[in-house]
Amino acid sequence: MKKHSWIYRNSLSIVFISLLLVTLGGQAFTGWLQFNEELEEKGRAAIAFLPYLASPHFMEATFENWESEFLQMGMYVMFTVWLRQRGSAESKSLDEKEEVDREPKSGPDAPWPVNKGGLWLKLYRNSLSIAFLLPVPGFVLPAF
Repeated sequence: MKKHSWIYRNSLSIVFISLLLVTLGGQAFTGWLQFNEELEEKGRAAIAFLPYLASPHFMEATFENWESEFLQMGMYVMFTVWLRQRGSAESKSLDEKEEVDREPKSGPDAPWPVNKGGLWLKLYRNSLSIAFLLPVPGFVLPAF
């Protein structure tokens, strides 16, 4: 097996984390400008950028944007596990078993939860769904 650099092996994560930081930074900056404009309209003093990052205004704006995206993506991930769509690249085959459906086998190349088994394996199998549906500290879903 060919050895690759750390950057090559982790390039997808690096790109997505970079995009997250850039977009979150842009949202923070524009939100800060808007918030200070609202404060000035009310005759109050503007606040500095760092205190804004801990403000309810920033938290609310961030979670309003992320809530719908995470719920949509979480439902999409969960539905593509069980449901099928003819002609979709994201869907499993309608008739054949797929590689992703096989039971993981213990071995030296297997992730440690597979080798450990039990609860760890169950958590590992459902880790993507858990990550999407796990509540974020300080975040409360609105009541319907």
